[in-house]
Order: sequence, then structure tokens, then C-alpha cells
Amino acid sequence: MKKTVAVLFTCILLAAVLTACGNSGNETVPEAGSEAETTKAQASGPLTLNVYNWGEYISDGSEGSYDTVKEFEKWYEQEYGQKVNVNYDTYASNEDMYSKLSSGAVSYDVVIPSDYMIARMIKEDMLLPLNFENIPEYKNIDENFHDLYYDPENLYSIPYAYGVVGIIYNANEVDPKDAGSWDLMWNENYKDRIVQFNNSRDAFGTAMYKLGLDVNSTETADWDQALEELLKQHELVYSYVMDEIFNIMESGEAAIGAYYAGDYFVMQEAEAENVDLQFYYPEPTNYYIDAMCIPKGCRNQELAEIFINFMLSRDAAVANAEYTCYASPNKTVYEDPEYLEEMGEEAIEILYPQIDDFSENYNTYAYRNLDPELLDYLNTLWERVKIN
Repeated sequence: MKKTVAVLFTCILLAAVLTACGNSGNETVPEAGSEAETTKAQASGPLTLNVYNWGEYISDGSEGSYDTVKEFEKWYEQEYGQKVNVNYDTYASNEDMYSKLSSGAVSYDVVIPSDYMIARMIKEDMLLPLNFENIPEYKNIDENFHDLYYDPENLYSIPYAYGVVGIIYNANEVDPKDAGSWDLMWNENYKDRIVQFNNSRDAFGTAMYKLGLDVNSTETADWDQALEELLKQHELVYSYVMDEIFNIMESGEAAIGAYYAGDYFVMQEAEAENVDLQFYYPEPTNYYIDAMCIPKGCRNQELAEIFINFMLSRDAAVANAEYTCYASPNKTVYEDPEYLEEMGEEAIEILYPQIDDFSENYNTYAYRNLDPELLDYLNTLWERVKIN
């Protein structure tokens, strides 16, 4: 789900966080797990934690923001008397992340995939079950985000952020009468002004939602129909993008693109003077959840669980939610008066649909893991789109 910008509406909260950091009596710290106490023992050198996350999906200290990784390193040393170094790498799509992990060439301790990819990784025995004794801050996760289809027994994942895919457009170029549905992404009046997802699942999703097809269909004929729709769109597309969409939309290089709701607010804050970015949800559309997991091959599971626990604590969770502009399933975030005030009414209305509505739509429109044969077929179709 992711672009570094100065998010102006975080300033007040961040100032409060920085003040709190200087006063241990006011600082919010995560509750330590019982087994985590064993890490107090000194080792021969600093510990290492390898984290793999979406690009620009954590508050990173840029332009005065809360630096989640540095704050964890500092907190861990204060709490356990031992240094830890966090190596933080990023990916642009679930498919990129899966390809790297499944190759066996790298080892990570914490990853944050989306729901359908988590289901696939569980099925392929790529994830470790979590020890929740080391993650007491799990109590902060709203119960509406428990027992979901991709991890029905809550064994392998803890929700980090969630949202809905919408369409972002430049109102200085796009006629408002053309906006409102998926048809805008196929409107010939905007040839070379449209950007499309550069990953197979989301790109095919846009076509299938437009056509009223089941995005989890097991029928190859449905995917063939979506392919034809993407091929029709191809001559209209300026570029296939992931994180590149930020610069392209902010600068006015393109005028229309489907992307994740939270990122709209990031782009809007950085838009050029001649750009007026607006947003809407076409119906139907994708509802998604990204969650923290520990892959097999993790070199220090207990340390990984302590990091996840820290991510669930109030200061880190609020800072990450404000920085990324994504909705949080963490009660300490969306019940925080300062967070609600700083985000503003428009953002809250877009990011936080009623929980009951979200749950119903999520169960209807979220991507499910596809069978290996169908995934292979989808990848073949995607190559045809990209070759053309």
C-alpha cells in the first residue's frame, strides 16, 4: 500500500510526541510480554531485525515526523539493555514481495502483505504462527478485524492498516460528469492521461469490477473477458505504475488513476499549483487489509514479535497512521481525539466507513487467494497485457 511528504496535519501531534519523549513520566510505551523478558540478557553484539514493508508505509522521521524504526531501537535498548539494528527494506507490490521471499535468497523477520497474499503464504507454509504472549498490545485491535477469511484462527497475522481502492483524478482536466464509475479509466477523451496498476491482481480487479465480474472467479472465461477489457484500455494508458503514481499525479503528468484511498491524501498535500486532485469510490471496488506477519526463515522470532508489539503501541500506531494516511484497525488510533482532529472530517469520512459496512463489503469484494493453476493462468494473461 506510500510517498514521503510533509503531512501538515500531523504537526501538533508530532510535537506532543516529541515532548513526551523528553518526559518519561508521560511517554506511552508498549506493554512487554512475559517471554520477552528473556531478551534482557546481554549478547555478544547488537541484535539485527530485518523488516520488509511496502514503500513509504511507516513514519520514517522525514521532515520532523516520528521515526518509528529509530524509536523502536531506542526503546528496545532502554527496555532490555541491548542494542538492536533494524534493516528496513521496501517492496512495491505483494507479488514482488512474494517472489523475493519464495526464492529463498533472502531472510526477513517481519513482513506486511495484503490479505489474499497472506492466505497464499499460509497455504504454502511460508509463515510462522505468532506467540501472542510477546504481543500483549494485540488487545488494541478492533474485534471486527479478528477471525477474517485469510487467517480465520488469528494465528499468523495482526492487522496493520486497511482501506478501499478508489479513483483519483485531476479536476482541472477531468469533466465532473465523467467521474463516478470505473468507466473513467476507459474514457477515450483522456487518452495518455490514465495510469493503471502495475500488478496483475489490482489491474484485473479494475476490469472485473467494471464488468461486474467476480474478482475471485474460478472460471477462466471471466479472466479472459477481463483481459479483453485491459487490452482495450491499453492504448489509453500513459503508464503502468505503483509508487510512481505519486509523482505522476502530483505533478499533473497524468490526470486519472486508481489507487489506495489513503494515498490520495498524501498526493493531495503535494499537488502542484495547477493540479486539483479529487477522489471517489467507484462501485463495486476492492476492500483490503495489510497485516504484520513473521515468515519462515526468520532469525529471531521473539525479537520480531516485540517489534510487532511496539508497532501496536499508541505512539507508533498513531504516528504511522497519520504519516501514511491509511485507516488503522487499532483502537488507540481511531479513538484518539488528537488524531481525529488532526486528520480532519473529510479524511475520517473517507478512510473510516462504518465498521459494519466495511466488514460486509470486505467479505464481498476482498481478493481471495487463487488456486495455483489459476494464478499461473492470470500471470500468462498479465504478460499479454504488458507485451502489448
